[in-house]
Amino acid sequence: MKPLLEVRDMTVSYGMIAAVRSVSFEVYSGETVVLLGANGAGKSSILRAVSGLIPGGGTVRFEGEDLAAIPAHERVARGIAHVPEGRHIFGNLSVKENLLLGAWVRRSSLAGDLDRVLALFPRLKERYSQSGGTLSGGEQQMLAVGRALMSRPRLLLLDEPSMGLSPKLVESIFSMLADFHESGMTLLVVEQNAAMALTLASRAYVLEAGEMKLSGTAAELQDNPLVRSAYLGE
Repeated sequence: MKPLLEVRDMTVSYGMIAAVRSVSFEVYSGETVVLLGANGAGKSSILRAVSGLIPGGGTVRFEGEDLAAIPAHERVARGIAHVPEGRHIFGNLSVKENLLLGAWVRRSSLAGDLDRVLALFPRLKERYSQSGGTLSGGEQQMLAVGRALMSRPRLLLLDEPSMGLSPKLVESIFSMLADFHESGMTLLVVEQNAAMALTLASRAYVLEAGEMKLSGTAAELQDNPLVRSAYLGE
């Protein structure tokens, strides 16, 4: 079976600083793959390069197609949606307007998609006409995920979905991601909460200083002494 996403020898640099060095990995349809690592390990840069927000060296293929010449908005149209770190919703626009922006690459009717997102996030339905900037942190995360779902992605990239949320909301977010996984959605997740991320993942990769250091199934990494010491607090 060919991977849905295939990354080979990816490099990302900011000026003279190499943030990602010859990283290779793949994501198969229906998998949840997690990228683990400390701050500055290059995880967010990888997601941004996959979604086309920043340039990167090496090869990124989605459904077998080389994305080198494909700009970010066309990658969305092809089925890659990115929920960035910090959410980046439009605070001056309403919840409805934020959600509709997520579907701007599409031509089909959006009513059914809006209904599905609002059913998934009842809090957003309650605040449908409120501006995004008035929402709590957890509600803004729901809005960012809902906006991404409006594009009907085949691959959903999530960058630190639990960052800045209370423990109760973190549990809710991971429960939602588990439901996505059970429904067959393909997820590539960057997350510092390694313990919870590995309960969600099919497979995981560990990055250090921009380089891939470990890879394996979630169970294998949970049992790895280095992972247990560095990321699971044992």
